[in-house]
Amino acid sequence: MNNTFKYIIALGLALNFTGCKTPELVQKTEKKEVPLSYNSSKDTLNTATLKWKEYFKDVYLDSLINTALSNNQELNITMQEIDVAKNEIRARKGEYLPFVGLKGGAGVEKVGRYTSQGANDANTEIKPGIETPEPLQDYGVKAYATWELDIWNKLHNAKKASVSKYLATVEGKNFMVTNLIAEIANSYYELLALDSQLAIVQQNIGLQNNALKIVKFQKEATRVTELAVKRFEAQVFNTKSLEFGIQQRIVETENRINFLVGRFPQPVKRSTDNFTDLVPNAISAGIPSQLLENRPDVKQAEMDLAAAKLDIKVAKARFFPSVGISAGIGLNAFDAKYLFKTPESLLYSLTGDLVAPLINRNAIKASYYSANAKQIQAVYNYEKTILNAYIEVANQLAKIENMNKTYDLKAQQVQALNTSIAISNDLFLSARADYMEVLLTQRDALESKFDLIETKLQQMNAMVNIYHALGGGWK
Repeated sequence: MNNTFKYIIALGLALNFTGCKTPELVQKTEKKEVPLSYNSSKDTLNTATLKWKEYFKDVYLDSLINTALSNNQELNITMQEIDVAKNEIRARKGEYLPFVGLKGGAGVEKVGRYTSQGANDANTEIKPGIETPEPLQDYGVKAYATWELDIWNKLHNAKKASVSKYLATVEGKNFMVTNLIAEIANSYYELLALDSQLAIVQQNIGLQNNALKIVKFQKEATRVTELAVKRFEAQVFNTKSLEFGIQQRIVETENRINFLVGRFPQPVKRSTDNFTDLVPNAISAGIPSQLLENRPDVKQAEMDLAAAKLDIKVAKARFFPSVGISAGIGLNAFDAKYLFKTPESLLYSLTGDLVAPLINRNAIKASYYSANAKQIQAVYNYEKTILNAYIEVANQLAKIENMNKTYDLKAQQVQALNTSIAISNDLFLSARADYMEVLLTQRDALESKFDLIETKLQQMNAMVNIYHALGGGWK
């Protein structure tokens, strides 16, 4: 008989381990190669290493960023997600430690006399002449423990995966910080640009009103017709309409900033310096490989990939037998007065389990294949994030160079048109130029000033965006 049991156990173990064969998977390895440089320079000095307070010198902008880092709702939501991920690590860590609990209870049971249990109890005596009490009470207190032996590192790998996911949420928070700082800075410079445009419009309204008065005097002197007066009036009305449009955009931009800093609409304090006098910071782009360390979104994708690889190991371990140990010790009696009477009321147990999937493993296979698909997906996402980071930097570097050249040409255009305004007015007063030339010159000058401010805004945006693209702002 003993040999028979040995054969049965050996056969069961053989079947279990035969069923542990895992399906073959086609895995993908990530590519981390990036170009050696953005251009001919291979200088490793990188602007991304600067803290945002060192990069942005405007005290009003710094104050807005400081407030946003404390009050922005989206950022605070992300901070709670980090806490959730941290608690997941604690939960996973607890799974490979023994679970210990304490249990106490009391009850009463009456069974039928003509049942197997009832017939047996009727003939059982606690002491000679005394039958088992009926109905039968039950009192007990017990300490118990269960423990799954992590022989395949399934639980440890699950905990490591949780750590990687936690680190990914931290990098996600850092990436949100860089986005938030860039968005506030771009909105702030847009607000300064709108202030400058508004000042130019108001200045032009004054100049155009003076020109309208001159035309009216000339009409009285029969030097021009009513048509000229109406055309000048139309130009004044058009410029005034621009003024209200800009004021509306100022309100909307202020409220966009207010939303980002987590407060209700209110005026945004800002610099009153001439916007076109702002000089963008000098940029040191470093080398592309530094993006792998400086860009939070790249590091987040890397952590997600590490977690996906560990999830495959966890899924694979489910094909193997799991070994569990359970134990308990306590006191149990049919009467409370016997509960602490030992050793008669003492009970204990110790059990070992070996469980392995053998037939119908479809759910485990599906989980295994899904984990592998998610790992391949994480590889593609990681490679995409690196490619996107490099392209963002390359685009902003080109934009900085091109906007600098554009601004110089626009400044010369504004200077030429400002001179042409004075010339056209003099020629008009001496009847050597038509009033349409004056109107067209004034319109072109206003548009060129707007274009100059827009170009300066593009310069400042490029300064902000290159800092963001390089991975600056979160440190």
